[in-house]
Amino acid sequence: MADTQNAVELQNVVKRYGEFTAVKRIDLTVPDNSFVTFLGPSGCGKTTTLRMIAGLTDITEGDLLIRGKRVNSLPIHKRNLGLVFQNYALFPHKSIFDNIAFGLKYRKISKSDIRDKVNRALDLVQLPNVAERYPNQLSGGQQQRIALARAIVIEPDVLLLDEPLSALDANLREEMRVELKRIQRELGIATVFVTHDQSEALAMSDKLVVMNNGFVEQEGAPQDVYNNPASAFVADFLGHSNIIAGALGGPDAAFTNVNLQSGETLLTTDEQTAKANGSKDVRAVIRAEKIGLSEQDGSGDGVISIPGKIKTVDYLGQQARYFVEANGRDWQVINPIDARPHQEGADIFMHIAARNCVLLPGHQD
Repeated sequence: MADTQNAVELQNVVKRYGEFTAVKRIDLTVPDNSFVTFLGPSGCGKTTTLRMIAGLTDITEGDLLIRGKRVNSLPIHKRNLGLVFQNYALFPHKSIFDNIAFGLKYRKISKSDIRDKVNRALDLVQLPNVAERYPNQLSGGQQQRIALARAIVIEPDVLLLDEPLSALDANLREEMRVELKRIQRELGIATVFVTHDQSEALAMSDKLVVMNNGFVEQEGAPQDVYNNPASAFVADFLGHSNIIAGALGGPDAAFTNVNLQSGETLLTTDEQTAKANGSKDVRAVIRAEKIGLSEQDGSGDGVISIPGKIKTVDYLGQQARYFVEANGRDWQVINPIDARPHQEGADIFMHIAARNCVLLPGHQD
């Protein structure tokens, strides 16, 4: 049975191109009114999945439902979807008004209603006075807002965004990121967003879907996926992580020892120990920003301190990324800067709390 609380459902969906399988039996839902992001490297299947939802690419196996209706064979123009692409795809010879109104003219809507809807869409993207201009008279950011206005003016069931911000400069991307989320919230429209940018995905999503090699590696709320990666791929792709092989040791007061192959012993929590699924061999995942740095040993109360030496410092403005050598292994550590960063060559202690030692089974993904 279809779930009417879901705007989109993919059920056991496969996409093959000849002998190559681009999408490998995925089950996904896009809840109504939610902002769902497909995140992953190039070639992972995220854009192919979006194109199947849009009707631009046929499904090889499985079922696609929009608002509870199976649409596998339904052409794109009958799916009532809003589409925004990286290159805007505006008509250069048409005014902004006519660009936005394009999809309305095929829906038997009166001219006065078209005018009202276009004006509302322009107000929503905060460009109320550009209706008579042409695309080449607008900046890149303004053109992207017009492309968004054209997509939402038809009141679509689902809004599909394929890397719509990647052509913009960094500051404008951040501005548009905020605007996209504001508009999605205001309209309450189910949105599927494709990106390879981690910060966009984490900042904008209600639900994050991390894809790799045609599979869904992990899905969930951004903070859950980030803080509790289900695989080494997710831990490595999303943020900066130290992933170190080791073995579970005995209990240490309220915690469990994790004996790393590089010689150190960390502490972890009962919750993380359970994730090892009974396996003694594990991989410890410690996020770079979850490691504290200081010149003093800070061991105690569930915290292990590891001595090391700073090899390299990447100054990032409000933060610094440090590469610290300890027992022949390089660790990545990201810390905020109060006055100035620690210096290259300095002796340092890395402080790792048990709650920040995430465990994965020791086998390879």
